[in-house]
Amino acid sequence: DGQGDLATSDTEERKSAVENHFKWVDAAAGLGCHSIRVNLSGSNDPGEWVSNAVDGLTQLATYAKDKNINIIVENHGGLSSNAALLAEVMSKVNMDNCGTLPDFGNFCIRRNDPADYGSGCAEMYDIYQGVTELMPYAKAVSAKSYNFDEQGNETKIDYPRMLQIVKDAGYEGFIGVEYEGRELSEAEGIMATKKLLQTSME
Repeated sequence: DGQGDLATSDTEERKSAVENHFKWVDAAAGLGCHSIRVNLSGSNDPGEWVSNAVDGLTQLATYAKDKNINIIVENHGGLSSNAALLAEVMSKVNMDNCGTLPDFGNFCIRRNDPADYGSGCAEMYDIYQGVTELMPYAKAVSAKSYNFDEQGNETKIDYPRMLQIVKDAGYEGFIGVEYEGRELSEAEGIMATKKLLQTSME
């Protein structure tokens, strides 16, 4: 996340950010990974962001192609959490090794205070619509969880509904687990999410 903004409007900064990611592509190839996940930070203007993101991703995916590494983008705040825009970027890049990493929970486009992550969300994209729009380009999926009720259901996300969206897209790859709650330990939260995934798919 600290390698530079792949969707910045400064052409030289964007090129530098792309090149900063090369070492991660090389490392992933050496480890036998199939993908690296990147952010698409940069301009806050939708038109500029799409154009910049297409250029940055095309440069990086071109480098990664010969190494059999996918470049995948997570909805991770800012305009990348606007799934329609991110899907537009994917359509325009149109490379087999460039795709998305839909995250069930990261659809806050704008926070009340951009400098304070805990300030709450001022503009939220619909999470179910967002995952639906990103799944056609998905090369991985991230099952986000925050808290669970007494029955083991996630309190903010309808997991059966979300997993039906994933299934309807014909996705057969891995689903990663990411627990962001505070009531359970990391290990307990991960296992609770795994159990919910399993019961939701029965």
